[in-house]
Amino acid sequence: MKPILLQGHERSITQIKYNREGDLLFSVAKDPVANAWYSVNGERLGTYNGHTGAVWCVDVDWDTKNVLTGSADNSCRLWDCETGKQLALLETSSAVRTCGFDFSGNIIMFSTDKQMGYQCFLNYFDLRDPQQIEDNQPYLSVPCNESKITSAVWGPLGEFVIAGHENGEINQFSAKSGEILKKAKEHTKQINDIQSSVDLTMVISASKDCTAKLFDSTNLDHIKTFKTERPVNSAAISPIMDHVVMGGGQEAMEVTTTSTRIGKFEARFFHAAYEEEFGRVKGHFGPINCVAFHPDGKSYSSGGEDGYVRIHYFDSPYFDFELEA
Repeated sequence: MKPILLQGHERSITQIKYNREGDLLFSVAKDPVANAWYSVNGERLGTYNGHTGAVWCVDVDWDTKNVLTGSADNSCRLWDCETGKQLALLETSSAVRTCGFDFSGNIIMFSTDKQMGYQCFLNYFDLRDPQQIEDNQPYLSVPCNESKITSAVWGPLGEFVIAGHENGEINQFSAKSGEILKKAKEHTKQINDIQSSVDLTMVISASKDCTAKLFDSTNLDHIKTFKTERPVNSAAISPIMDHVVMGGGQEAMEVTTTSTRIGKFEARFFHAAYEEEFGRVKGHFGPINCVAFHPDGKSYSSGGEDGYVRIHYFDSPYFDFELEA
């Protein structure tokens, strides 16, 4: 399994995202540039230029028309995927931490950080109404008083957003009323990442408490737990196998105090049903900040603190592999 190395960022990767077909991979980092890559050969298609701070999040809509990025320059921007033109600029009062298109691509959500005396808000905009964009007035803005949102994804059918918080809680926020529909408190520390399965029936949460957990999207029932001995920064669910991949490692600031082996910078593969680890992939020179499966399940990518994105295509033994129960 020889990785394709993508060098397009000067600072550590914050998020990577495939589009629905999986022919494109989008990466954002703590530098102001968002990159689009061909996932098949790692060729860079182009960049989305305009942000003036670290970019925390990226999302692409269902038909790969638009790209959404949220940044520490207190803005969320909408781009034309093909031309790289900026279509909309939504100013906020603090950094934008998470963003996402709903299933239709018509409604976007993003959450802002609690900083500089400002509250953490979850904002919903309807892109079909140009007035909302012009006035920078979301049709729904939900304040999160207790604990700020660190990661969020849309639930099935675009009815609610599943958000992970700094205190380890996972909440469902309705996209109609903004009220909290369901709550789950399974994690003890901050949730670093939430990703949904390809059919949106499950979500996996990665937490600082050294576990990743699988939940049912609709009722937030806790299904499985995957334990490691390091904080988990990101976790993804395979679209074709009962596998999850997890990326983590120690905190970036503690990296220099230990050897690379102890840092545990591998991507780790777990069986989703048996909760057993069955494989590791080395490669990054620092913690892995984000992992993502290709929608066809034949490859996966990881983005690290070292500023590289690696695309790994699985060898054939991976697909024949059966875990002995």
